[in-house]
Amino acid sequence: MQGSQSTPSELIMPQTRRSFVKTVTAATAGASLASVSAASYARIVGANERIRVGVLGCGRLARGHTRGLRNRDDAQVVALSDVYQPNLDAIQGNAPGADAYRDFRQVLERDDVDLAFIASPDHWHPLMAVMAADAGKHVYVEKPTSVAVHEGRKMVEAARRNDRRMQVGTQQRSQFHFQEVVDLVQSGILGEVSMVRCWNYSNNYPNGMGSPADASPPDGLDWDLWLGPAPEVPFNINRFGVVLNDEGQYQRWASFRHFWDYAGGMMTDWGVHHLDIVQWAMGVDAPTHVGAVGGKFYLQDNRDTPDTLLTTYQYPGFVCLYENRLCNALPLGEQRYGLQFHGTQATLFVNRQFYEIMPERGSDVQPVRKEAWGGGVAEHFTDLFDAIRDGRNPLSDIEAGHRSSSTAILGTLAYRTGTSFGWDGAAEQSDNDAVNAMLMREYRQPWSLG
Repeated sequence: MQGSQSTPSELIMPQTRRSFVKTVTAATAGASLASVSAASYARIVGANERIRVGVLGCGRLARGHTRGLRNRDDAQVVALSDVYQPNLDAIQGNAPGADAYRDFRQVLERDDVDLAFIASPDHWHPLMAVMAADAGKHVYVEKPTSVAVHEGRKMVEAARRNDRRMQVGTQQRSQFHFQEVVDLVQSGILGEVSMVRCWNYSNNYPNGMGSPADASPPDGLDWDLWLGPAPEVPFNINRFGVVLNDEGQYQRWASFRHFWDYAGGMMTDWGVHHLDIVQWAMGVDAPTHVGAVGGKFYLQDNRDTPDTLLTTYQYPGFVCLYENRLCNALPLGEQRYGLQFHGTQATLFVNRQFYEIMPERGSDVQPVRKEAWGGGVAEHFTDLFDAIRDGRNPLSDIEAGHRSSSTAILGTLAYRTGTSFGWDGAAEQSDNDAVNAMLMREYRQPWSLG
Protein backbone atom coordinates (compact mmCIF):
# COMPACT_ATOMS: atom_id res chain seq x y z
CA MET A 1 0.00 0.00 0.00
CA GLN A 2 1.39 3.43 -0.90
CA GLY A 3 -0.28 5.54 1.75
CA SER A 4 -3.78 5.03 3.12
CA GLN A 5 -6.59 6.69 1.18
CA SER A 6 -10.10 7.36 2.44
CA THR A 7 -12.70 5.16 0.79
CA PRO A 8 -16.15 6.53 -0.12
CA SER A 9 -18.78 4.90 2.08
CA GLU A 10 -20.77 3.72 -0.91
CA LEU A 11 -17.77 1.67 -2.07
CA ILE A 12 -17.46 -0.36 1.11
CA MET A 13 -21.10 -1.35 1.40
CA PRO A 14 -21.80 -5.07 0.89
CA GLN A 15 -22.45 -5.62 -2.81
CA THR A 16 -21.76 -8.05 -5.58
CA ARG A 17 -18.51 -8.09 -7.52
CA ARG A 18 -20.32 -6.96 -10.64
CA SER A 19 -22.24 -4.11 -8.96
CA PHE A 20 -19.05 -2.85 -7.33
CA VAL A 21 -17.25 -2.68 -10.65
CA LYS A 22 -20.19 -0.79 -12.15
CA THR A 23 -20.00 1.69 -9.26
CA VAL A 24 -16.31 2.49 -9.53
CA THR A 25 -16.42 2.63 -13.34
CA ALA A 26 -19.46 4.90 -13.59
CA ALA A 27 -17.27 7.86 -14.58
CA THR A 28 -15.64 5.88 -17.40
CA ALA A 29 -17.85 6.37 -20.44
CA GLY A 30 -18.25 3.36 -22.68
CA ALA A 31 -16.18 1.06 -20.49
CA SER A 32 -16.94 -2.61 -21.06
CA LEU A 33 -16.61 -5.22 -18.34
CA ALA A 34 -14.91 -8.58 -18.67
CA SER A 35 -17.21 -11.56 -18.37
CA VAL A 36 -15.65 -13.73 -15.68
CA SER A 37 -17.33 -16.79 -14.20
CA ALA A 38 -16.94 -17.00 -10.42
CA ALA A 39 -16.76 -20.38 -8.78
CA SER A 40 -20.20 -21.54 -7.72
CA TYR A 41 -20.95 -22.56 -4.18
CA ALA A 42 -20.62 -26.20 -3.19
CA ARG A 43 -23.70 -28.27 -3.90
CA ILE A 44 -25.12 -31.03 -1.72
CA VAL A 45 -25.08 -34.34 -3.55
CA GLY A 46 -25.67 -37.97 -2.73
CA ALA A 47 -22.88 -40.45 -2.16
CA ASN A 48 -23.44 -42.01 -5.59
CA GLU A 49 -22.62 -38.61 -7.18
CA ARG A 50 -19.35 -38.12 -5.38
CA ILE A 51 -16.23 -37.53 -7.42
CA ARG A 52 -13.72 -40.17 -6.37
CA VAL A 53 -10.21 -38.81 -5.99
CA GLY A 54 -6.80 -40.44 -6.24
CA VAL A 55 -3.97 -38.33 -4.82
CA LEU A 56 -0.59 -38.52 -6.58
CA GLY A 57 2.01 -37.02 -4.24
CA CYS A 58 1.13 -36.72 -0.56
CA GLY A 59 3.40 -34.00 0.81
CA ARG A 60 2.59 -30.77 2.60
CA LEU A 61 0.26 -29.30 -0.03
CA ALA A 62 -1.64 -32.53 -0.45
CA ARG A 63 -2.10 -32.87 3.29
CA GLY A 64 -3.83 -29.49 3.43
CA HIS A 65 -5.92 -30.12 0.33
CA THR A 66 -7.12 -33.53 1.47
CA ARG A 67 -8.40 -31.95 4.68
CA GLY A 68 -10.52 -29.69 2.51
CA LEU A 69 -11.68 -32.53 0.28
CA ARG A 70 -12.72 -34.55 3.34
CA ASN A 71 -15.15 -31.77 4.27
CA ARG A 72 -16.90 -31.89 0.89
CA ASP A 73 -20.10 -33.87 0.41
CA ASP A 74 -19.30 -34.33 -3.27
CA ALA A 75 -15.76 -35.76 -2.93
CA GLN A 76 -14.22 -38.95 -1.64
CA VAL A 77 -10.50 -39.68 -1.55
CA VAL A 78 -10.23 -43.38 -2.39
CA ALA A 79 -6.52 -43.77 -3.15
CA LEU A 80 -3.20 -42.21 -2.11
CA SER A 81 0.27 -42.61 -3.58
CA ASP A 82 3.70 -41.39 -2.61
CA VAL A 83 7.26 -42.68 -2.90
CA TYR A 84 7.96 -41.70 0.74
CA GLN A 85 6.24 -43.76 3.41
CA PRO A 86 6.24 -40.99 6.07
CA ASN A 87 4.24 -38.81 3.66
CA LEU A 88 1.66 -41.56 3.34
CA ASP A 89 1.59 -42.06 7.09
CA ALA A 90 1.07 -38.34 7.67
CA ILE A 91 -1.83 -37.95 5.24
CA GLN A 92 -3.92 -41.03 5.86
CA GLY A 93 -5.84 -39.43 8.72
CA ASN A 94 -7.31 -37.01 6.17
CA ALA A 95 -8.53 -39.81 3.93
CA PRO A 96 -9.94 -42.60 6.11
CA GLY A 97 -10.41 -45.83 4.20
CA ALA A 98 -8.27 -44.76 1.22
CA ASP A 99 -5.85 -47.34 -0.16
CA ALA A 100 -2.17 -46.37 -0.15
CA TYR A 101 0.38 -47.14 -2.86
CA ARG A 102 4.05 -46.50 -3.48
CA ASP A 103 3.60 -46.28 -7.27
CA PHE A 104 1.13 -43.74 -8.70
CA ARG A 105 0.45 -45.98 -11.70
CA GLN A 106 -1.49 -48.31 -9.42
CA VAL A 107 -3.88 -45.45 -8.67
CA LEU A 108 -4.37 -44.70 -12.36
CA GLU A 109 -5.21 -48.35 -13.03
CA ARG A 110 -8.25 -48.17 -10.74
CA ASP A 111 -11.66 -47.89 -12.36
CA ASP A 112 -13.11 -46.14 -9.31
CA VAL A 113 -10.85 -43.05 -9.58
CA ASP A 114 -12.57 -40.16 -11.39
CA LEU A 115 -10.05 -37.42 -10.62
CA ALA A 116 -6.25 -37.62 -10.38
CA PHE A 117 -5.11 -35.01 -7.87
CA ILE A 118 -1.45 -34.27 -8.63
CA ALA A 119 0.60 -32.62 -5.88
CA SER A 120 3.95 -34.19 -6.71
CA PRO A 121 7.22 -32.27 -7.28
CA ASP A 122 7.06 -30.17 -10.44
CA HIS A 123 9.15 -32.47 -12.62
CA TRP A 124 6.46 -35.16 -12.31
CA HIS A 125 3.48 -32.94 -13.22
CA PRO A 126 3.47 -33.43 -17.01
CA LEU A 127 3.95 -37.19 -17.07
CA MET A 128 1.40 -37.85 -14.34
CA ALA A 129 -1.16 -35.51 -15.94
CA VAL A 130 -0.80 -37.01 -19.42
CA MET A 131 -0.94 -40.57 -18.10
CA ALA A 132 -3.98 -39.73 -15.97
CA ALA A 133 -5.89 -38.15 -18.87
CA ASP A 134 -5.00 -41.07 -21.12
CA ALA A 135 -6.35 -43.37 -18.40
CA GLY A 136 -9.69 -41.52 -18.56
CA LYS A 137 -9.25 -39.45 -15.40
CA HIS A 138 -9.97 -35.79 -14.91
CA VAL A 139 -6.97 -33.95 -13.48
CA TYR A 140 -6.06 -31.37 -10.88
CA VAL A 141 -2.38 -30.44 -11.15
CA GLU A 142 -0.36 -28.06 -9.02
CA LYS A 143 1.43 -25.12 -10.57
CA PRO A 144 3.69 -24.71 -12.42
CA THR A 145 2.34 -27.12 -14.97
CA SER A 146 5.80 -28.24 -16.06
CA VAL A 147 9.55 -27.67 -16.02
CA ALA A 148 9.81 -27.20 -19.81
CA VAL A 149 7.42 -25.31 -22.08
CA HIS A 150 6.62 -28.12 -24.51
CA GLU A 151 5.72 -30.49 -21.66
CA GLY A 152 2.86 -28.15 -20.82
CA ARG A 153 1.60 -28.28 -24.40
CA LYS A 154 1.57 -32.08 -24.17
CA MET A 155 -0.67 -31.73 -21.12
CA VAL A 156 -3.13 -29.53 -23.02
CA GLU A 157 -3.20 -32.00 -25.89
CA ALA A 158 -3.86 -34.93 -23.53
CA ALA A 159 -6.76 -33.12 -21.88
CA ARG A 160 -8.33 -32.25 -25.22
CA ARG A 161 -7.94 -35.60 -26.98
CA ASN A 162 -9.45 -37.41 -24.01
CA ASP A 163 -12.13 -34.78 -23.35
CA ARG A 164 -11.01 -34.54 -19.74
CA ARG A 165 -11.20 -31.52 -17.47
CA MET A 166 -7.73 -30.44 -16.30
CA GLN A 167 -7.43 -27.69 -13.70
CA VAL A 168 -4.20 -25.99 -12.57
CA GLY A 169 -3.60 -24.89 -8.97
CA THR A 170 -3.57 -21.15 -9.76
CA GLN A 171 -6.19 -20.64 -7.07
CA GLN A 172 -5.96 -16.85 -7.05
CA ARG A 173 -8.39 -17.00 -9.98
CA SER A 174 -10.98 -18.25 -7.52
CA GLN A 175 -10.46 -15.45 -4.99
CA PHE A 176 -13.29 -12.99 -5.46
CA HIS A 177 -11.20 -9.84 -5.11
CA PHE A 178 -8.78 -11.04 -7.83
CA GLN A 179 -11.78 -11.59 -10.10
CA GLU A 180 -12.90 -8.05 -9.33
CA VAL A 181 -9.42 -6.73 -10.09
CA VAL A 182 -9.53 -8.41 -13.51
CA ASP A 183 -12.84 -6.68 -14.23
CA LEU A 184 -11.49 -3.34 -13.07
CA VAL A 185 -8.38 -3.52 -15.22
CA GLN A 186 -10.40 -4.56 -18.25
CA SER A 187 -13.02 -1.84 -17.62
CA GLY A 188 -10.50 0.87 -18.49
CA ILE A 189 -10.79 2.72 -15.18
CA LEU A 190 -6.99 2.77 -14.81
CA GLY A 191 -6.58 4.36 -18.23
CA GLU A 192 -3.90 2.96 -20.52
CA VAL A 193 -1.79 0.42 -18.61
CA SER A 194 1.78 0.64 -19.85
CA MET A 195 3.55 -1.28 -17.07
CA VAL A 196 2.78 -4.07 -14.62
CA ARG A 197 5.17 -4.86 -11.80
CA CYS A 198 5.26 -8.07 -9.72
CA TRP A 199 7.56 -8.97 -6.85
CA ASN A 200 8.50 -11.32 -4.01
CA TYR A 201 10.98 -10.23 -1.33
CA SER A 202 12.52 -12.10 1.60
CA ASN A 203 15.86 -12.43 3.37
CA ASN A 204 17.45 -15.86 3.75
CA TYR A 205 21.03 -14.56 4.01
CA PRO A 206 23.58 -16.00 4.54
CA ASN A 207 23.00 -19.75 4.67
CA GLY A 208 19.72 -20.14 2.81
CA MET A 209 18.79 -23.81 3.02
CA GLY A 210 22.37 -24.89 3.73
CA SER A 211 24.68 -27.19 1.81
CA PRO A 212 24.23 -30.71 3.17
CA ALA A 213 26.38 -33.47 1.74
CA ASP A 214 24.99 -36.23 -0.45
CA ALA A 215 23.92 -39.22 1.59
CA SER A 216 21.96 -42.45 1.51
CA PRO A 217 18.19 -42.05 1.07
CA PRO A 218 16.19 -42.26 4.32
CA ASP A 219 14.21 -45.36 5.20
CA GLY A 220 10.88 -45.51 3.42
CA LEU A 221 11.96 -43.51 0.34
CA ASP A 222 12.18 -44.88 -3.19
CA TRP A 223 14.72 -42.35 -4.46
CA ASP A 224 14.85 -43.79 -7.97
CA LEU A 225 11.08 -43.44 -8.35
CA TRP A 226 11.17 -39.94 -6.83
CA LEU A 227 13.66 -38.93 -9.54
CA GLY A 228 11.56 -40.59 -12.22
CA PRO A 229 12.20 -38.80 -15.54
CA ALA A 230 14.87 -36.52 -14.03
CA PRO A 231 18.61 -37.29 -14.28
CA GLU A 232 20.04 -39.90 -11.92
CA VAL A 233 21.95 -38.23 -9.08
CA PRO A 234 22.87 -39.19 -5.50
CA PHE A 235 20.34 -38.45 -2.80
CA ASN A 236 20.60 -35.01 -1.22
CA ILE A 237 18.15 -33.81 1.40
CA ASN A 238 17.81 -30.43 -0.30
CA ARG A 239 17.00 -32.00 -3.67
CA PHE A 240 14.37 -34.13 -1.97
CA GLY A 241 13.34 -31.33 0.31
CA VAL A 242 11.00 -33.06 2.76
CA VAL A 243 11.94 -32.46 6.40
CA LEU A 244 9.60 -33.85 9.08
CA ASN A 245 9.91 -33.59 12.86
CA ASP A 246 9.23 -36.44 15.28
CA GLU A 247 5.51 -35.55 15.29
CA GLY A 248 5.28 -35.82 11.51
CA GLN A 249 5.00 -32.06 10.98
CA TYR A 250 6.65 -30.46 7.95
CA GLN A 251 9.47 -28.12 8.92
CA ARG A 252 9.64 -26.17 5.65
CA TRP A 253 8.36 -26.09 2.11
CA ALA A 254 10.11 -28.77 0.08
CA SER A 255 13.33 -27.34 -1.36
CA PHE A 256 13.33 -29.32 -4.64
CA ARG A 257 11.96 -26.05 -6.04
CA HIS A 258 15.47 -24.61 -6.18
CA PHE A 259 17.03 -27.17 -8.55
CA TRP A 260 16.71 -26.90 -12.33
CA ASP A 261 16.17 -30.65 -12.73
CA TYR A 262 12.88 -30.44 -10.85
CA ALA A 263 11.61 -26.84 -10.94
CA GLY A 264 12.47 -23.19 -11.62
CA GLY A 265 12.99 -21.48 -8.26
CA MET A 266 10.88 -18.54 -7.13
CA MET A 267 10.25 -17.55 -10.75
CA THR A 268 8.06 -20.60 -11.40
CA ASP A 269 6.97 -21.28 -7.81
CA TRP A 270 5.59 -17.82 -6.97
CA GLY A 271 6.02 -15.81 -10.14
CA VAL A 272 3.53 -17.99 -11.99
CA HIS A 273 0.75 -16.82 -9.63
CA HIS A 274 1.50 -13.18 -10.41
CA LEU A 275 1.94 -13.69 -14.14
CA ASP A 276 -1.32 -15.65 -14.32
CA ILE A 277 -3.24 -12.64 -13.01
CA VAL A 278 -1.31 -10.26 -15.30
CA GLN A 279 -2.10 -12.22 -18.45
CA TRP A 280 -5.72 -12.79 -17.45
CA ALA A 281 -6.36 -9.14 -16.59
CA MET A 282 -4.52 -7.76 -19.61
CA GLY A 283 -6.15 -10.21 -22.02
CA VAL A 284 -2.92 -11.74 -23.33
CA ASP A 285 -1.51 -15.24 -23.26
CA ALA A 286 2.18 -14.80 -24.08
CA PRO A 287 4.88 -12.13 -24.21
CA THR A 288 6.60 -11.14 -27.44
CA HIS A 289 10.06 -10.60 -25.92
CA VAL A 290 11.74 -11.87 -22.75
CA GLY A 291 14.91 -10.86 -20.88
CA ALA A 292 16.40 -11.43 -17.44
CA VAL A 293 19.34 -10.47 -15.23
CA GLY A 294 20.35 -11.83 -11.85
CA GLY A 295 22.49 -14.37 -10.13
CA LYS A 296 23.19 -16.46 -7.09
CA PHE A 297 25.25 -13.76 -5.46
CA TYR A 298 25.25 -14.23 -1.70
CA LEU A 299 23.26 -17.25 -0.49
CA GLN A 300 25.71 -19.91 0.65
CA ASP A 301 23.76 -23.07 -0.08
CA ASN A 302 23.60 -25.73 -2.79
CA ARG A 303 20.63 -24.41 -4.77
CA ASP A 304 20.89 -23.96 -8.55
CA THR A 305 18.46 -21.07 -8.84
CA PRO A 306 19.34 -17.39 -8.33
CA ASP A 307 18.94 -15.42 -5.11
CA THR A 308 18.32 -12.23 -7.09
CA LEU A 309 16.38 -12.05 -10.36
CA LEU A 310 14.74 -9.40 -12.51
CA THR A 311 12.80 -10.54 -15.57
CA THR A 312 11.26 -8.31 -18.22
CA TYR A 313 8.42 -9.22 -20.54
CA GLN A 314 7.34 -7.18 -23.54
CA TYR A 315 3.67 -7.49 -24.53
CA PRO A 316 1.71 -5.55 -27.13
CA GLY A 317 1.16 -2.17 -25.47
CA PHE A 318 2.81 -2.79 -22.11
CA VAL A 319 5.80 -4.14 -20.21
CA CYS A 320 5.70 -6.55 -17.25
CA LEU A 321 8.48 -6.87 -14.68
CA TYR A 322 8.91 -9.72 -12.20
CA GLU A 323 11.56 -9.35 -9.53
CA ASN A 324 12.63 -11.56 -6.67
CA ARG A 325 15.25 -11.03 -4.02
CA LEU A 326 16.15 -13.47 -1.28
CA CYS A 327 18.81 -11.39 0.49
CA ASN A 328 16.80 -8.28 1.40
CA ALA A 329 13.21 -8.12 2.58
CA LEU A 330 12.52 -4.37 2.44
CA PRO A 331 8.93 -4.13 1.18
CA LEU A 332 7.80 -2.17 -1.84
CA GLY A 333 5.04 0.14 -0.68
CA GLU A 334 4.85 -1.80 2.61
CA GLN A 335 4.20 -5.08 0.78
CA ARG A 336 6.68 -7.94 0.39
CA TYR A 337 4.78 -9.42 -2.54
CA GLY A 338 2.10 -8.37 -4.98
CA LEU A 339 1.27 -6.78 -8.33
CA GLN A 340 0.86 -3.21 -9.50
CA PHE A 341 -0.97 -2.21 -12.69
CA HIS A 342 0.27 1.27 -13.67
CA GLY A 343 -2.26 3.16 -15.80
CA THR A 344 -2.50 6.72 -17.07
CA GLN A 345 -5.40 7.43 -14.67
CA ALA A 346 -4.52 5.27 -11.65
CA THR A 347 -2.41 2.47 -10.24
CA LEU A 348 -3.99 -0.70 -8.87
CA PHE A 349 -2.15 -2.85 -6.32
CA VAL A 350 -3.32 -6.36 -5.40
CA ASN A 351 -2.14 -9.31 -3.33
CA ARG A 352 -3.98 -12.06 -1.47
CA GLN A 353 -5.02 -9.75 1.35
CA PHE A 354 -6.48 -6.70 -0.43
CA TYR A 355 -6.45 -4.45 -3.44
CA GLU A 356 -6.09 -0.69 -3.67
CA ILE A 357 -6.67 1.91 -6.38
CA MET A 358 -4.39 4.97 -6.19
CA PRO A 359 -5.41 7.74 -8.63
CA GLU A 360 -2.97 9.85 -10.59
CA ARG A 361 -2.92 13.56 -9.76
CA GLY A 362 -5.79 15.26 -11.54
CA SER A 363 -7.62 12.01 -12.26
CA ASP A 364 -11.36 11.64 -11.68
CA VAL A 365 -10.84 8.10 -10.38
CA GLN A 366 -11.66 7.72 -6.70
CA PRO A 367 -9.21 6.09 -4.26
CA VAL A 368 -10.35 2.67 -3.07
CA ARG A 369 -8.98 0.08 -0.68
CA LYS A 370 -10.85 -3.20 -0.36
CA GLU A 371 -9.90 -6.20 1.74
CA ALA A 372 -10.14 -9.72 0.36
CA TRP A 373 -13.57 -11.10 1.23
CA GLY A 374 -13.90 -14.64 -0.02
CA GLY A 375 -13.10 -17.31 -2.51
CA GLY A 376 -9.95 -19.38 -2.60
CA VAL A 377 -8.98 -23.02 -2.53
CA ALA A 378 -12.42 -24.39 -1.61
CA GLU A 379 -14.07 -22.42 -4.42
CA HIS A 380 -11.31 -23.48 -6.79
CA PHE A 381 -12.16 -27.12 -6.18
CA THR A 382 -15.88 -26.37 -6.45
CA ASP A 383 -15.25 -24.87 -9.88
CA LEU A 384 -13.38 -28.01 -10.94
CA PHE A 385 -16.05 -30.38 -9.62
CA ASP A 386 -18.79 -28.35 -11.28
CA ALA A 387 -16.79 -28.32 -14.54
CA ILE A 388 -16.49 -32.10 -14.43
CA ARG A 389 -20.25 -32.48 -13.99
CA ASP A 390 -21.14 -29.77 -16.52
CA GLY A 391 -18.67 -30.87 -19.20
CA ARG A 392 -16.98 -27.46 -19.41
CA ASN A 393 -13.45 -26.25 -18.80
CA PRO A 394 -12.67 -24.80 -15.35
CA LEU A 395 -11.64 -21.19 -14.81
CA SER A 396 -8.01 -22.29 -14.31
CA ASP A 397 -8.07 -24.55 -17.34
CA ILE A 398 -4.87 -26.27 -18.42
CA GLU A 399 -4.49 -23.95 -21.44
CA ALA A 400 -4.39 -20.84 -19.24
CA GLY A 401 -2.24 -22.62 -16.65
CA HIS A 402 0.19 -23.77 -19.32
CA ARG A 403 0.43 -20.26 -20.75
CA SER A 404 1.12 -18.68 -17.37
CA SER A 405 3.63 -21.39 -16.45
CA SER A 406 5.34 -21.01 -19.83
CA THR A 407 5.83 -17.29 -19.28
CA ALA A 408 7.51 -17.99 -15.95
CA ILE A 409 9.66 -20.72 -17.50
CA LEU A 410 10.73 -18.34 -20.27
CA GLY A 411 12.02 -15.98 -17.60
CA THR A 412 14.25 -18.74 -16.23
CA LEU A 413 15.48 -19.54 -19.75
CA ALA A 414 16.46 -15.92 -20.35
CA TYR A 415 18.45 -16.03 -17.12
CA ARG A 416 20.03 -19.43 -17.75
CA THR A 417 21.06 -18.68 -21.33
CA GLY A 418 22.15 -15.13 -20.59
CA THR A 419 20.13 -13.88 -23.53
CA SER A 420 17.05 -11.87 -24.36
CA PHE A 421 14.88 -13.26 -27.11
CA GLY A 422 11.73 -12.85 -29.14
CA TRP A 423 8.87 -15.25 -28.52
CA ASP A 424 6.18 -16.48 -30.91
CA GLY A 425 3.31 -17.43 -28.62
CA ALA A 426 1.30 -19.14 -31.34
CA ALA A 427 4.15 -21.43 -32.43
CA GLU A 428 5.69 -21.55 -28.92
CA GLN A 429 9.15 -21.00 -30.37
CA SER A 430 11.79 -18.34 -29.83
CA ASP A 431 14.22 -16.69 -32.22
CA ASN A 432 17.11 -18.03 -30.14
CA ASP A 433 18.54 -21.51 -30.76
CA ALA A 434 19.84 -21.87 -27.20
CA VAL A 435 16.37 -21.20 -25.82
CA ASN A 436 14.66 -23.51 -28.31
CA ALA A 437 17.00 -26.33 -27.28
CA MET A 438 15.61 -26.04 -23.72
CA LEU A 439 11.90 -25.96 -24.56
CA MET A 440 11.72 -29.72 -24.01
CA ARG A 441 13.74 -31.79 -21.57
CA GLU A 442 15.14 -35.24 -22.06
CA TYR A 443 13.48 -37.92 -19.95
CA ARG A 444 15.46 -40.61 -18.18
CA GLN A 445 14.60 -44.08 -19.40
CA PRO A 446 12.24 -45.84 -19.20
CA TRP A 447 10.04 -42.75 -18.77
CA SER A 448 8.66 -41.03 -21.85
CA LEU A 449 6.08 -38.32 -22.42
CA GLY A 450 5.42 -39.53 -25.96
